[in-house]
Amino acid sequence: MRATGFALGVAFTALLAAGCASMRVGTYVSRGTDFSRYQTYAWAPADALPIGDARLEHNPMFMDYLQGAVERGLRRHDLLLVPGSAHPDLLVHFHGSVRQVFDVAAASGGHEQGVSEDLQVVDYDEGTLVVDMVDTRTHQLVWRGWAIDSLNGILSSQDRMEQKLNEAVVKMLAGFHR
Repeated sequence: MRATGFALGVAFTALLAAGCASMRVGTYVSRGTDFSRYQTYAWAPADALPIGDARLEHNPMFMDYLQGAVERGLRRHDLLLVPGSAHPDLLVHFHGSVRQVFDVAAASGGHEQGVSEDLQVVDYDEGTLVVDMVDTRTHQLVWRGWAIDSLNGILSSQDRMEQKLNEAVVKMLAGFHR
């Protein structure tokens, strides 16, 4: 009976941790924006705000993977990358943040005296990535995409980081329509 309760607790914790790992993605589009008039874009200057995690801030591959994923995605939407001095139609900017999250839930398990509830605490780093597109003529935000996901297993693997960034950008840009 005790082994069954322990197994249920472990299984519940695994499910809770897996639930934390599902990427949440969303987009915002400025009302009345006609994306068909945008043909070119350039990267805006880097964000002065820190991401909040040295593992990303000092990782040149993070920036490379992110910019590559955005550039491939915008190319699929027929937007051309030009130097900032060429007067692009859109400026693309991104920012990110990392925070530690604690999820607490009750897990029921069997004991010799009956059923008890134990609290299960799962902590993980959660990353938020935001990509903005600003109309260079009006200086107004016309599109924003964001993705929120657990960073567990991502920060220690460059391949996994590249895969997750690609996934995040593809899902965000699915909401970008020209």
